[in-house]
Amino acid sequence: MDWRSSLEIIDLASGQVRIVLRTPMLIEAPNWHPEGWFLVNGEGRLWRASEGMLEPIVTGHDERCNNDHGFLPDGRIIYSAHDAQGSGIHVWNGARVTTLPLERPSWWHAAQDERIAYACARGDRTVRIATSRPDGSDETVLTPAAAHHDGPDFSPCGTWIWFNSDETGHAQIWRMRPDGSEAAPVFRDGNVNWFPHPSPCGRHVLYLAYPPGTEGHPRDLNVSLWLMAPDGSGRRKLLDLFGGQGTINVPCWSPDGEAFAFMRYAPGATEG
Repeated sequence: MDWRSSLEIIDLASGQVRIVLRTPMLIEAPNWHPEGWFLVNGEGRLWRASEGMLEPIVTGHDERCNNDHGFLPDGRIIYSAHDAQGSGIHVWNGARVTTLPLERPSWWHAAQDERIAYACARGDRTVRIATSRPDGSDETVLTPAAAHHDGPDFSPCGTWIWFNSDETGHAQIWRMRPDGSEAAPVFRDGNVNWFPHPSPCGRHVLYLAYPPGTEGHPRDLNVSLWLMAPDGSGRRKLLDLFGGQGTINVPCWSPDGEAFAFMRYAPGATEG
């Protein structure tokens, strides 16, 4: 194959999959911008992806941007990047980068209204879920240190935070109230399930399923994308693909909730 990464869209109504871009570069985690382009990361940088094109986004001195990135409600880009102090969360307004005053490591995942949600390691270094204001103030850690909690995303109405947790033994899809109350798994099965993303229309929740026994959320495995109703009913597999880490780490829905973007990777073309 002459490509490593394939940025694709699936339309829910038709079930059709369309290729937006294929590249020999390892790129990850598409966010769907309202204007129709996609924010991805690759080679330590952020990129603007569109039909057959990749354009670099200049974010100052950050050269280790990871796959936790997206947009604030006001349109600014928010992203995580590693440096000597660990993973920090940064905001870019097109001219200037601001580093949020949060303890490290912190990995951004979602934004809504006046809060951002992120995974973080605090105290005993267990990965937990927290929220803060977009400027990094008023941090509230929502999950206990009893398990690994990751991948938070807001429901469109703001009444739930979705996430994955291995508190019941292996990673399953959970949700909780914005204050951390009523945390519970939405369903349980044998798959290792990560990165739930509610659709903007409020009708669906997308998530990534790894095979039973998978440790963490590695890349380059046979995985599947699943869809369900917000109450956990109607679960159905949409697609089997070669992917994993980088496929849907962050919010990836179209603004109308009728389609979503994801990454597929070429088997046999693995790299670090």
